[in-house]
Amino acid sequence: MPRLSALVVAHNEEANLAACLATVRFCDEVVVLLDRCTDGSAAIARAAADKVIEGAWPLEGRRRNDGIEACSGDWIFELDADERATPELATEIRQALATAPFGRFIVPVANHIGGRLVRYGWGAYNGVAAKPILFAKGAKVWGDQPVHPKLALSGAERWLTHSILHYVDRDFDDMMERLNRYSSAHAEDLLASGRLGSLAGNLRRFFTRGWKSYVQRKGYREGPTGMMLALFSGLYPLLSYLKARERLDSKRDEP
Repeated sequence: MPRLSALVVAHNEEANLAACLATVRFCDEVVVLLDRCTDGSAAIARAAADKVIEGAWPLEGRRRNDGIEACSGDWIFELDADERATPELATEIRQALATAPFGRFIVPVANHIGGRLVRYGWGAYNGVAAKPILFAKGAKVWGDQPVHPKLALSGAERWLTHSILHYVDRDFDDMMERLNRYSSAHAEDLLASGRLGSLAGNLRRFFTRGWKSYVQRKGYREGPTGMMLALFSGLYPLLSYLKARERLDSKRDEP
């Protein structure tokens, strides 16, 4: 049976970390990478993990790649602190790895807001319905983008049927704070690339992305939560563009 490592990368996650780590005990090794933690995350990690790495990383992709490198397993199960593995998923993972070729498994995601399962409306920056978080070491490499780093994937791709549980936001206030953080970071991506786009183009994206979330992805079935997901899906590129323009104009005005 291949050796399986669980990897959890966290920043100030004392409210979530213990519950997350309790669900990955089926793995042969648990590795926690702590990025600039100032809360009680370190004590929680040391009590539950086989290996704890502490430091400061400027980019998400680099810290995740360092975490992957620290894992000794043939396969890696990568979770965020606000995610949980279920017993059914744990059993499926062990069965799948017994005969798996080099590559990765796409794992479904059951997204929750305020503890409530939200099935519809996800996409864009808001969240995903599935992602490649179970992979052979070397089959997944993170990019250097500050927000939603791109992935370089290799090997065979397969799907699992059971989901991880993802507790995305506590409430609407939390959703708004995340939108502000992510759009600010994406503005830096735009400035670094030199491809800001145009106001007209991002206004179109506001409407098309909102429509896709609310109508095509059936966000309307989630009531007010679906409306918020659609609104934020459209606002994300528009706010990112406006923040990038503001920063660019400020630099031009500097003496």
